[in-house]
Amino acid sequence: MTNNLKFSEKVISFYKRNEFTGTLPNRFDIINPFSMNPETVRVSNAFYQKFYHDHCQRKFIIGINPSRHGAGVTGVPFTDTKRLFSECGIEMKSAHTHEISSLFMYDMIQQFGGAKVFFKKFYINSPFPFAIIRKTNIGTWLNANYYDDKQLFDAVKPYMVQCLNTQIQIGLDTDEVYILGKKNADFIKKINREEGLFKKLIVLEHPRFIQQYKSKEKQLYIDKYLQAFSRITN
Repeated sequence: MTNNLKFSEKVISFYKRNEFTGTLPNRFDIINPFSMNPETVRVSNAFYQKFYHDHCQRKFIIGINPSRHGAGVTGVPFTDTKRLFSECGIEMKSAHTHEISSLFMYDMIQQFGGAKVFFKKFYINSPFPFAIIRKTNIGTWLNANYYDDKQLFDAVKPYMVQCLNTQIQIGLDTDEVYILGKKNADFIKKINREEGLFKKLIVLEHPRFIQQYKSKEKQLYIDKYLQAFSRITN
């Protein structure tokens, strides 16, 4: 990627050129909203142009893979259509979604100082940047994680390594990264031992886990996030 491009332009280019061409195990599929909904392209471009249109280096927050109701619709990690509008000022008209991980992330972002301050310092994405879904025995589709099935992980791992390397080149600090989810961290650590991408990995509980199982202690986890991020708040 050309060095004189702004951060936003590099992210937009990453999504524009990005495509998974591998073969997934039976019952698994992916959702690439950028190829399915033209408005996803519009609103995600608007998001990155609004918050990332500069040459600043950022810290990397690494999620698992998008959900069907968050970035699987908006194209913006941990951002459903509600938060995209209320917190980022960008309206999506073709879809209306609520995603509980998005709720936690934006409550934390508000306490950090708001979207403008937070996104100036952090870039959030995933090693597999598209939603993965799994077909149940009764024919319905559910969210899936890249590590839920060994065959699935083996199928997507080379692509994950490629995506991580490409995103690092956008302008990310590799001295330390933040990994969301302990099981996610186990797999990222494995990749990191093999590839040597990051010097230090800081593990935080995943927002979905917090919202689903620790909601009464939510503020404690927000405080934990803020403490982990505190060294770069200035």
